[in-house]
Amino acid sequence: MTVQDLLLVYAAYVIAVASPGPSNMAIMNAAMRHGRRSGLAMAAGVITMSAIWGTIAATGVSALLTTYANAVTILKVGGALYLLWLAWKAARSAATPDKEMDQRVWAAPNAWSSYRRGVLMHIGNPKAVLAWLAIMSLGVDQAARPAAVAVALIGCIILGVIVFSGYALLFSTAPMVKAYARARRWFEGVLAVFFAAAGLRLLFSR
Repeated sequence: MTVQDLLLVYAAYVIAVASPGPSNMAIMNAAMRHGRRSGLAMAAGVITMSAIWGTIAATGVSALLTTYANAVTILKVGGALYLLWLAWKAARSAATPDKEMDQRVWAAPNAWSSYRRGVLMHIGNPKAVLAWLAIMSLGVDQAARPAAVAVALIGCIILGVIVFSGYALLFSTAPMVKAYARARRWFEGVLAVFFAAAGLRLLFSR
């Protein structure tokens, strides 16, 4: 593997993970609504599961997923239902007037709860393995040494830490929190539509 091949893998990965998706949207929401700690904890959960899927793809274990089609289907349905549940929660929040929200006492979730939500965002998406395979195949061929594959994988994981944590840090800043407070219902409404679309797409995808 050449340096150019490695840079191609890294560039493709950054483009894939930095683009808006359910996980990034969830991290943004957690950071703006509950603060930096919740955002970073959720990012850690997403990173953990992303690293697991990446390892599965890099070690060739992903071939087993095609053999056990029922397991893949269960994961897909579970992930889709979780996204639809998040859509329902966001829609309920969007439908709640600001005055009524202000009267309620909202406790920020603990770090473990946020971390678990981050893991669940990715554990129900076995297609992440296919995405990893597509990215790795750009610069890693069948003749590549295990060390080269490891360098590509570890580099992508580090980039994932930077991107996902960056979302949490950026959207937990005071301007972002104030913007969320001003446009909370609009943001939650968009989030509900986004999660619902992602859930339905995952549920009915082949």
